[in-house]
Amino acid sequence: MTQYHVSASAGSLAGGGTEADPFLTIGQAAAIARAGDEIIVHEGTYRESVDPRFGGESETNRIVYRAAEGEPRPVITGAERVTSWMPEGDGVWKVVLPSGFFGGYNPYVETVFGDWTVYPDPKVEVRHLGDVYLNGKSFYEVSSLDKVRAPERWDTGRDAATNTIVPLLDPDATLNVWYCETDAEHTTIWANFHDADPNVEMTEINVRETCFYPSRPYVNYITVRGFELCRAACPYTPPTADQVGLIGPHWSRGWVIEDNVIHDAKCSAVSLGKEISTGDNESTRTHRKSGYQYQKEAVYKALHVGWRKGVVGGHVVRGNTIYDCGQNGVVGHMGCAFSLIEHNHIYRIGTKREFFGWEVAAIKMHAAVDTIVRRNRVHDSVLGMWLDWQAQGTIVDSNVFYRNTRDVMTEVTHGPITFMNNVFASPFSFDDYAQGAAFVNNLFAGRIRHTQVLDRSTPYHFPHSTDVAGEAFVYGGDDRYVNNLFMTADGAGEAERMSDAAGGEGVVDTGTACFEDYPHSLDEYERRIEQAGLGDEELYRSVPQPMMLEANTYVGGARAASWETDAVIDAGEGSMALRETPEAVWLAVVLPDAARAAVGRVVGTADLGQPRIVEEYFENPDGSPIAVNRDITGALRGERSARGPLASYSDGEVLIWER
Repeated sequence: MTQYHVSASAGSLAGGGTEADPFLTIGQAAAIARAGDEIIVHEGTYRESVDPRFGGESETNRIVYRAAEGEPRPVITGAERVTSWMPEGDGVWKVVLPSGFFGGYNPYVETVFGDWTVYPDPKVEVRHLGDVYLNGKSFYEVSSLDKVRAPERWDTGRDAATNTIVPLLDPDATLNVWYCETDAEHTTIWANFHDADPNVEMTEINVRETCFYPSRPYVNYITVRGFELCRAACPYTPPTADQVGLIGPHWSRGWVIEDNVIHDAKCSAVSLGKEISTGDNESTRTHRKSGYQYQKEAVYKALHVGWRKGVVGGHVVRGNTIYDCGQNGVVGHMGCAFSLIEHNHIYRIGTKREFFGWEVAAIKMHAAVDTIVRRNRVHDSVLGMWLDWQAQGTIVDSNVFYRNTRDVMTEVTHGPITFMNNVFASPFSFDDYAQGAAFVNNLFAGRIRHTQVLDRSTPYHFPHSTDVAGEAFVYGGDDRYVNNLFMTADGAGEAERMSDAAGGEGVVDTGTACFEDYPHSLDEYERRIEQAGLGDEELYRSVPQPMMLEANTYVGGARAASWETDAVIDAGEGSMALRETPEAVWLAVVLPDAARAAVGRVVGTADLGQPRIVEEYFENPDGSPIAVNRDITGALRGERSARGPLASYSDGEVLIWER
């Protein structure tokens, strides 16, 4: 093993990489480091995009990039400082930069582009991948120089996912905006700095596409630990695109990205996603086929070139703080399979709302086969987590979601997905466009929407594999709700119809009453199909799938299906409150007597059966059985314990997440 040292203050381009004679850039080490080597990066700011040439060989023989112990975090940034601004009056300044300043990638030419992006009028108004920062604070891009000189007040905007009006800014905030024009030789940027002097303050602009990202795939087994990574002009990352992030493995296996502070990715911070050979926004580029069709083709193309366990995926994203990104905190399509997303703090994702699209969420993964999402804290985002297509064998355990426009969405996936010990605390807790999930010992403090999807057939796999076993529609149902605690949002307990901006429609409720007419078992479902008469696929679209409802508790107007086994319905008012610091979150739940006394048995794999379509058990990625025998704090559950994420409810606060 060789240790290389990098120092922004003491290193040189002629350095030997030793502690006494360090490299000046991380790229110098990345060009030569081999399996077993360790790169120690000392404090300072590194304005570069690290492109590791080699990877490790195994989990135990990897290449490690880490911050030097006992020093401030080294900063890897995709931005450059600019001090040549020229004043134009009324707080507006201009800078003119030669094209060579940007090398081969100019973020003020490149736009937020791709399948499922949403622009009111793309001929008039688009958003570029560049940005302007004053003392670390990003500006808003506007569509004309006039709007730089007289900034509009963007107090509210429309959230594309829910088609609702949402607040954008602090009404008292000063709006900093910028605008750009480019030609063959120059890029000109105007910005309104109000009373600040951009040549004196720390003023930066996005220049590089990434901060730490190999330029080619299959650079395996790399660890990145202890850095601050920020301000990259990374592109929009739908599942049909080359999913480039601020940091990511680029279609490799076995990366560990841990204990970093990652922020201000123009689109996606951590990408575990697809690469370009299986397609790159072909629907938007050609309009020949739908994005849905190209996405299906991408899956089969990836299988053809070797997407399987042990070749791609198996990453760990752990202990990071991720915030202020335009599209995603963590994103992935297929390359996220067999991974662990654990103990991250993710917030303010998509909340600038400079651009819209159907792929915006703090965690957005397609084909998260046998992936575990555990003990994350996700808040103040447009959508906390979105599990889309082929979330099979996925486990979502002991996460805390709050103050999101929506907490979690599942879409056109067929299970099994296991949700256990989670807190869904936002007024819109769960958006279910999927089937085949098990919800065990969760707290739902808000509304839930249930929807069929009968116009898109998506793949499912043989258990614990990427091999495709078939495709299916989402018929609705085939879920299991056991030992959950339902509380009403804003005191509302009545069901309502709600249309999605994409054209879907579903029933929104605060509980499980919307499943009143669903079969209670697979046997009953099969009898209904038989009684429906002659036919084939159309019969299965007309009969809802079976539901398992057992031992859930409903408080303050939350509603249960009348046939549920061992339901406790307490009309008394309960309350839930979260208290937070940057390092921790506490939960306080006040329940009326009957709800507080309600208990349920420990539930596991043997109790949950198999989703009808996939016929795979709810089990761990290694095939061992699941047992929900611990609560969100890690405390053991007795043979009969409280319902919801806690094994028991005391009168005070309970620490449920800690850095």
